[in-house]
Amino acid sequence: MPSRSIANERVERTPDAVIEGDGVHLACYTDGDPAQPTLVFVHGYPDTARVWDRLVGHLAHRYHCVRYDVRGAGRSERPASVSAYKLAHLERDLKAVLDWASPNAPVHLIGHDWGSIQSWEAATDPAMVDRLASFTTISGPCLDHVGHGLRLQWRRDRAALVRQMKRSWYIGLFQLPWLAPLGWRHVLAERWPATLARLEGEPLPVAATWREDGRHGIKLYRANIAPRLARPRRRPAITPVHAIVARRDPFIGRGLVDGMKAWVADLQIDDIDAGHWAIASRAPEVAALIDNYIAVRKNKPAAPETAS
Repeated sequence: MPSRSIANERVERTPDAVIEGDGVHLACYTDGDPAQPTLVFVHGYPDTARVWDRLVGHLAHRYHCVRYDVRGAGRSERPASVSAYKLAHLERDLKAVLDWASPNAPVHLIGHDWGSIQSWEAATDPAMVDRLASFTTISGPCLDHVGHGLRLQWRRDRAALVRQMKRSWYIGLFQLPWLAPLGWRHVLAERWPATLARLEGEPLPVAATWREDGRHGIKLYRANIAPRLARPRRRPAITPVHAIVARRDPFIGRGLVDGMKAWVADLQIDDIDAGHWAIASRAPEVAALIDNYIAVRKNKPAAPETAS
């Protein structure tokens, strides 16, 4: 895979490769030197791989940076059924990317929003222990951990539970089979670039496919939220975890991050004064945190596994 420079934010980039995931074709992009450690980036909703442009621009000179449009987004295929967006399919897509990008060495996995939520599936899967060197999670908790945490909050701190529910009001809306896609298409889609700029305090690049990305990405919520919160599994992390906390994130409360401590034996938490899309609005600071974390990990002994 050749080294590439970062494309201009206003130019849509052609995929460097289209690979076979779990029954879908995935558009993949690579920057930097393949001889360097590999970072694999997984984007959230309603984004595409280009949401990482600014961050990769600060890391590609030191790492082999690989990202892809997840199923339903960008130039990857868009399955029609809700069940095609379950976490198990998303993990197998990620594994296909890892097999393509770094078949002989573990990678540093970096996820944002739903990219982080789905990446927890791999970070808690014993079968993936040799594939991941670390996992950086940004604004996206493990749904199983959240399910257990909500039960604990109900018993111990219902005020905190109510605060998080207020942050996550839109999740209930996204469960509605017809109303949610129609609402996105006819109301939210046209307003999305302006809404994103308002949330972050500055205009951010938006992929040309955002209208379809948002409509299909709602299936992530419908396929996974209710099953995982209703029947959470015990999923301790099998890899070191680096949590970057955006203090002004309107969607993810600090309590969801603190809850990771019960599930992660080797956990580092770094705070940043930023909103939800810190990976774009505060790219230099986020890049420095990731770079420093990986540098420290090189000489740090492995922590004992968390008890299940």
